[in-house]
Amino acid sequence: MSEELVEREIAAEQEFVDRVYRQLEVSARAAQELAKEGHSRGRLGHEGGLVERDAMVFQAARRIAQLDAAHEGLVFGRLDMLPELDPAPRYIGRIGLRDDDRDSLLIDWRAPAAAVFYQATAAEPQRVVRRRVLRAAGRDVVGVEDELLDAEVETDLPIIGEGALMAQLSRARDRSMHSIVATIQAEQDKAIRAPGRGVVSISGGPGTGKTVVALHRAAYLLYTDRRRYETGGVLVVGPSGVFMRYIERVLPSLGETAVALRSLGEVVDGVRATRHDEPAVADVKGSAAMAELMRRTARQQAPGSPNEFRIFWRDDTIVLTRGQLGTIRRSLMSQGRRNRQLPRVVGTLLDAMWRQVRGERGRDRGREAFDDDMTSDQSFLDFAAAWWPPLDAADVFGWLRDPEFLTRVADGVLGPEEQRLLAKSWANVGSESAQDFSVEDIPLLDELRYAIGDVPVRTDDEAALGDTGLLDGGIDMQELFTAADREFAPTGRAWAPPTHRIEDDSFAHVLIDEAQDLTPMQWRMVGRRGRSASWTIVGDPAQSSWPVPAESAAARAAALEGKELHEFHLSTNYRNSAEIYAHAAAYAERVGLDVDLPTAVRSTGVDPVVRTGVVELEAATREAVSAIAEQVAGTVGIVVPAARRSEVNAWLASWPEHAADAAGARAAVDSTVTPSGEDRIVVLTGLDTKGLEFDGIVVVRPQEIEDESATGRATLYVVLTRATQLLTTLG
Repeated sequence: MSEELVEREIAAEQEFVDRVYRQLEVSARAAQELAKEGHSRGRLGHEGGLVERDAMVFQAARRIAQLDAAHEGLVFGRLDMLPELDPAPRYIGRIGLRDDDRDSLLIDWRAPAAAVFYQATAAEPQRVVRRRVLRAAGRDVVGVEDELLDAEVETDLPIIGEGALMAQLSRARDRSMHSIVATIQAEQDKAIRAPGRGVVSISGGPGTGKTVVALHRAAYLLYTDRRRYETGGVLVVGPSGVFMRYIERVLPSLGETAVALRSLGEVVDGVRATRHDEPAVADVKGSAAMAELMRRTARQQAPGSPNEFRIFWRDDTIVLTRGQLGTIRRSLMSQGRRNRQLPRVVGTLLDAMWRQVRGERGRDRGREAFDDDMTSDQSFLDFAAAWWPPLDAADVFGWLRDPEFLTRVADGVLGPEEQRLLAKSWANVGSESAQDFSVEDIPLLDELRYAIGDVPVRTDDEAALGDTGLLDGGIDMQELFTAADREFAPTGRAWAPPTHRIEDDSFAHVLIDEAQDLTPMQWRMVGRRGRSASWTIVGDPAQSSWPVPAESAAARAAALEGKELHEFHLSTNYRNSAEIYAHAAAYAERVGLDVDLPTAVRSTGVDPVVRTGVVELEAATREAVSAIAEQVAGTVGIVVPAARRSEVNAWLASWPEHAADAAGARAAVDSTVTPSGEDRIVVLTGLDTKGLEFDGIVVVRPQEIEDESATGRATLYVVLTRATQLLTTLG
C-alpha cells in the first residue's frame, strides 16, 4: 500500500474533522448565548422568569460541559454502507452534532444509528461495506484503520491499516483509563446496550474489558433515558481511590459528567477513608455478623447518660428508676429508629411521671399544669436531653472504643479473638492522633446511620409549640438540642444537625466494579443506595479477596432481591500478551484457583522473567525496573507485599535514574494525593492493583503476597494479570 494513498485518505478525513470542529465552535457559542438569555430571564421579576432562567441555564451548562469534554477524539468512526442504502458515509463521534441546516453531521456513539458500528462483523456485516476508525492527536487525524466487512460487494473503497483493535491494544498505557469507544467489540456492545431495567451482570476473566464496558454502559443509559438517570443520579463504586482516579476520565470523555464516582471508602456522604485494616481485622469487620453487632449497639443506652430522675411536684416525689427508664426506652425503640423517636421522648416521660402523681393538690391542678411545670423546669430539660440525646453515627460508633461495652454487645455474636481484634482496631477511633475510620469501618458507620435514623427537622414555617408534629411533649426540640450540646457530647463534640439524610442516599443506577471483593457489609451499604435502581455489576469470582464467598453471595442476593438479572460473559483478553496470560493461568492452575480463562488475542513473543532465590533484593528490583522502563513507553508498576511498601518506596526515591518518579510512587501509596500524568513508575500492594494495568510489572517477593491473607493466591493471580507487555517476578 502506497504512502501516497494513506496520506490522501488521512487528508480527506482531516477535511471532514475540521468541518466538525468548526460546527462544534458554533454549537458552543449557541450554548453560551442560551446561558446568557437564561440569566436575563431571571431579571423579569416574577417566579416564572426564575423557573425559565434555571431551566435554560441548566440545559446550557450541560451542553457546554458535553462540548468541552468531547474534544479528545471527537470523531473516531466512519461507516460506508451499501450504496443503495446510504451513499454518504456515516461518521460516529463522542457526541452528536447537527449542521446549520439541522442535518446530522456526527452521530453520537450511543444512538441507535451507531449500534451497527460495533455490532457488524464479517460474518454478519449488517449492510456495512467498510468500517473505519480514525486515530487522532488533538484535532489532527494521524491515521486510519479499516475493516472490509462485506467482501461480496464490488467497491473501490481502499482498505488501510492492520485493524483498529490491534492498534489500540499495542499503545502505551498512562496513568488513566481511556475510552474504548472506537474499538468496542460485538460481545461488549451487547452488554453496553442491554435493557435499562433490572441488573446487568458482566463477568469475565482478566483483561476482558469489564470495567470500561460497564462505564460505557453508564454513558449509554444516560443518553437513552437522561431525565431518569440525571434526576436520580448514577453511582459508580470501585475498590480504591487509586482505581477511581484511574477511571475518572472515561465518562467525561464520552460526554457524561452527571455521575458520582466513589471508592468503597467514600460511599457514605461526608466521610472519606483511605487506609485498610490488616486482613484478619478486615475479615471480621466485613462479616455478616457485624450487622447484628451494629443493631445491638444502636439500641444501647448512651454511655454516660443518666439512669434515674427524681423531682418533687406539689405533694409527690416523682422518681423514674433505672428499670422504669429501661421499659420506656424499649417501648420507644419498638416504634422505629432511635432519632425518629425524639419527638415522643418528652411526652412519654411525662406520661410515666404523671402516673405517679397521687396527691390531691397535684390531681386538682391537672395534667396540663403538670406538663407546663415540667417543661419549664431546667432540671427536667437537662435530664431529657441527656437521657435521649440526638445522635449521629460517629457518636454511636465511638461507644465501641470501650472494651467492656464491646464485650457486652458482642456476646453471642463474635468470639473472643474476633472481639480482641476489634478492640485493638478501635482503640484510637475518635482520637486526634489517629485517622478515625478505615475503609472497612465505613459500612459499619452506614449500618449505624440507618439503625439510629435521622433527627427530625422542624421547618421554619411550622408553629413554635405543639403544632409541628415534633413536639408531642409541648417543648421546642431546639431547646432540647441546645441542652444536649451543653450536657452530653459522647465524643467530645457538640451535636449539629446532619447535612445529609438517609432518605437522600438512593440513586437511579448503581454500577459496582470488582464486585467479587465486596464484603457482606459492603453489599448492605451499597444495596441501600440501589433499592429502586437499575444495576450494572462487574466481577470475576476467581479474583476475589473475600474469604467467605457464600456469605457475600447471600448479601448480594439480598441487595438485588426482586430485580431481573441479565448476564453477559466476556471471553477475550485484550490486556495481556498471550505469553503473560499463559504464565498467570499456569499459576492459577498450580495453586488450585477455579479461574475463567479468556483467550488472549495478542502475542509479543516475550515470555515473563522469573527469578527465584534473589538475595540482593534492592539491586535486583532496580535492575528489573530499569530494564522494563527502557523497553516500554508507558507505565511500570512495582508490586510489593504490604509490609515492604515503605521500604521499596525509599529505594525508588534513592535511585538517580528514577528520582523523577519517586514523588509519583509515594503518591500512589497515599491515595489522598493524585499522581501527575508524568509519573511512570509507581509502587503498589497487590490489592492496590485491582482494576489497573501497566505496560510492565515487577513483582517483588510473590510468595509473601500470597501469604498475606487467606485469599493471597487470588490476589497474586490478579497481580500477574496486570501487565500488557512485560512481566518480571523476583522471588
